[in-house]
Amino acid sequence: MTTETVPATTAPATPKRGWVAWIRENLFNTWYNGLLTLILGGLTVAALWFAVRAVAGFDLTIIKTNLRLFMIGKFPASQLWRPWVSGALLAHAVGLGSGLVHSATRERAQKAGLPYIPSTVSDILSRFWPVMVLVVVILLLTETITPTIMVILVAGAGAGGSYLGRWLPSRLWGWVAVVALVIGGYMAMSAFGGVGWDAWGGLHLNLFLAVAGIAFAFPLGMLLALGRRSSLPVVRAMSVTYIEVVRGVPLIAILLFGAFAIGFLLPEGVRPSQVTRMLIAITAFEAAYIAEVIRGGLQAVPPGQTEASQALGLPPWKTMRLVVLPQALRATIPPMVGQFISLYKDTTLVAILGLTELLEASFIVNSQPGFLGKGLFLVTLAFAGLVFWVGSYTMSREARRLEKRLGVGER
Repeated sequence: MTTETVPATTAPATPKRGWVAWIRENLFNTWYNGLLTLILGGLTVAALWFAVRAVAGFDLTIIKTNLRLFMIGKFPASQLWRPWVSGALLAHAVGLGSGLVHSATRERAQKAGLPYIPSTVSDILSRFWPVMVLVVVILLLTETITPTIMVILVAGAGAGGSYLGRWLPSRLWGWVAVVALVIGGYMAMSAFGGVGWDAWGGLHLNLFLAVAGIAFAFPLGMLLALGRRSSLPVVRAMSVTYIEVVRGVPLIAILLFGAFAIGFLLPEGVRPSQVTRMLIAITAFEAAYIAEVIRGGLQAVPPGQTEASQALGLPPWKTMRLVVLPQALRATIPPMVGQFISLYKDTTLVAILGLTELLEASFIVNSQPGFLGKGLFLVTLAFAGLVFWVGSYTMSREARRLEKRLGVGER
């Protein structure tokens, strides 16, 4: 009995299609799609043309003259070294953490026998090009070389931290978390220690309220979400009451309550600054919304996951920490990031209480004697809008990248 060897066959190579074929198949495959493409294309070109003409006609003197007010508000000029020092420390900490993540990923890939492809400069540029463009635009509006030099030094601190982290053992990740907390504390207490929070302003204030609000509201919202699903009636009732009451009140009312009522709830002699009160109010408000986002993620985890962990003998707290929460938080990435973007833009509401954040600064500069009555609101509002768009778009892109890596919606 003989066996015949079947010759190996290869699948025919798929011919590469040119851009003309792609346009024909995707934009003009039917007469109504072609008509819709032409209409929308014409409107897009017209909008871009008018936008370019408007921007080209802007007189940016008002922004150049008040760039410090836009960026840091009324922060004393003699203390400007403080935000630069804190920015360099923060960049170094973020770079170090990023490098250690790459180190851990490389070690896991080597153990699994898989190839490791590190991020390249082009990858970083494609991810953060809006931020880089904004930084370049701001530097072009400066009148001295000092800000450019300081930005290069801060970027160098971040790059140095990333390079160091890539070659450190991944087991040092826990220590990096401790170092990051220490650096964060130093930034809050030392780097800005000579200037009170009420002197902060501009984009610096918006970023501080957004980042600190997220950092404080997320764990509080997680506790509220777990409390709402608790089997203890008292804990569940308290969590439900807090969430429903706070979600039923507008943020502006919570901010006003924080500004005028928090002082009566604290011991005599304790008088937090206005920024501290706003941070407390924002944290309390956002925690209620984050709790509902996380609760939705918890409900999306199949009951079989909990039953399987119980069958393995895991206690309830380990089941929640190791099985339920990782799957729930993975499913909540899109709405969670949407809530964070909303918080970033809602920080402009603190202007009603006298704080000079970025959007308020765009109105203040138009009332200066040199620019009063010149109708430059379009210039300043466009600049503020660009800054907020860059922050929101970057968060959105990073969220989509994280979703793709975790396979959200795919498995």
